[in-house]
Amino acid sequence: MEWMSDPAAGSWLRERLSGNDDSMHVVVPRGFPAYARILHPAIVRSAPSTDAEVVNAEVVDEMATWTDAAAAFGTTLHPAAQWHRIVRTPAGDDWHTRTAPDGREFSAPVEGDLDPDLLAAVATHLVDHTRTPEAGFAALWEGWGGVLGFLGELPSRSFLATSHDPHHQAMLDRSTRDPFNNVFRKPSWQEGILSREISEGPRLTLPHRDHVLFSASPRAFTHSDWVTQVPWSERAPEELGFSATAQSPSILWPEGHSWVLVTEVDFDSTIVAGSAALIAAICADERIEALAIPEDTDLRWEADEVNR
Repeated sequence: MEWMSDPAAGSWLRERLSGNDDSMHVVVPRGFPAYARILHPAIVRSAPSTDAEVVNAEVVDEMATWTDAAAAFGTTLHPAAQWHRIVRTPAGDDWHTRTAPDGREFSAPVEGDLDPDLLAAVATHLVDHTRTPEAGFAALWEGWGGVLGFLGELPSRSFLATSHDPHHQAMLDRSTRDPFNNVFRKPSWQEGILSREISEGPRLTLPHRDHVLFSASPRAFTHSDWVTQVPWSERAPEELGFSATAQSPSILWPEGHSWVLVTEVDFDSTIVAGSAALIAAICADERIEALAIPEDTDLRWEADEVNR
């Protein structure tokens, strides 16, 4: 994958987006035969025992589908469903964490990011429905923290080291500087994951969002280790014993424009636009919770008219 200093390859997207529209086409291109909404998984927390006397029961966190949540809260899953309605959130209450009648605690799906394994499963279908599976493009929203460098006073990203040894921890605490108390500080270049050339380079400008554009083989995303291959992969956690991480592409499409995948920053689902055959294949895959949706679907906060 290579950065594209000329983002013209993405100009066709702009032509198919609606600047001021109540539908998903503010961020999802029009003009495709079919569309699928891939629902990002939630997290459900429950104890393995239902015995009320078990005080120290082990808490278990597991992936949960929207179907699971709808069944737990007695709501209806449909193509335009909104998470806060699925989990019966009263007006003004926090929808991020809701407790179902059966006692299980559901945490909301992640917005703007498709799970690496889930993206890999989707990509196996995407490459089967393009003549250019080795050639395509990936766009990443410029606003993700730590990805781009900038001229400023505080680092774009940092990792806090801690220790179980109290003496070592005391040393770490003493070595921590507070930049807010440095009255002589001046703006300087704060490194991001991507180079300064990319950070200051041209953007793929679309309505409401600017993106960094890369050439990218769609096939590269068919394995979950794509997180270590993309140029914006965060490798620093590996030094601390953690796995590398990477934001999923905001937009992904093949050279032939036969489909496009959009993971909008504020959506808790990913939209795929393409042929009817592609959408049918995605919706039939048991690894993926996806629903076919029509063009002009409204996915705004108040769009769920079923679960009121």
